[in-house]
Amino acid sequence: MAQPVIGLTLDHEPPGGYSNFPWYAIRENYCNAVRRAGGLPILLPHDPDAASAYLGRIDGLIVTGGGFDVDPALFGETSRHPTVKTKDRRTAFELAAANGALARDMPVLGICGGQQLLNVALGGTLIQHIPDEVPDCLPHRQPNPRDEPGHTVRVVAGTLLHRITGVDRIGVNSAHHQAVKAAGPGLVIDAVAEDGVVEGIEDPRHRFCLGVQWHPEFEISEADRRIFRAFIEASGG
Repeated sequence: MAQPVIGLTLDHEPPGGYSNFPWYAIRENYCNAVRRAGGLPILLPHDPDAASAYLGRIDGLIVTGGGFDVDPALFGETSRHPTVKTKDRRTAFELAAANGALARDMPVLGICGGQQLLNVALGGTLIQHIPDEVPDCLPHRQPNPRDEPGHTVRVVAGTLLHRITGVDRIGVNSAHHQAVKAAGPGLVIDAVAEDGVVEGIEDPRHRFCLGVQWHPEFEISEADRRIFRAFIEASGG
């Protein structure tokens, strides 16, 4: 069986902590989940001008999560919630990579903030701060460890996500304060939390274009493992 090459986007931090100079970061479980599913992970530095060159060397793209937000100006907002923190060069690269991958019909998986980025790339909008916009919302920044479920999501029948997971509900981990507000034109909402927050999107116009709001790289359920396996299979594995 072929071993598809999977590009994963990196987080970026200023000097301090790991190094006195700026540094990239990614949790190793992203790479481990790709490897266990049959892919070969490689890491993509934030150079928007090189996005096309990177895409020419990979078979699938994973847009990872991170402790930051997409600039609200990118989805038409004129104000910014006080909690919003941006990483503009990372976002510019991820938009270039996601748009380029979709133009090639390359499989794309967006995870947590990666789902939000994917929705914006495809013309959607975001809730800037869930507690301010969703009455009686769940704690989407769960207090328990991330390798445990924090709440459940309902999977919509007939969707790609439902076909992949084979279940109607999934226990998921949760570490976000933003979420999809209006899905981009043509996108399908395939998973929803008990409080109505969108937890999954997909684009049936593409071979494989899936976003999930949780972190399946922790592999806390068989559904999580199936997501990675389906993505790797779509990428040529």
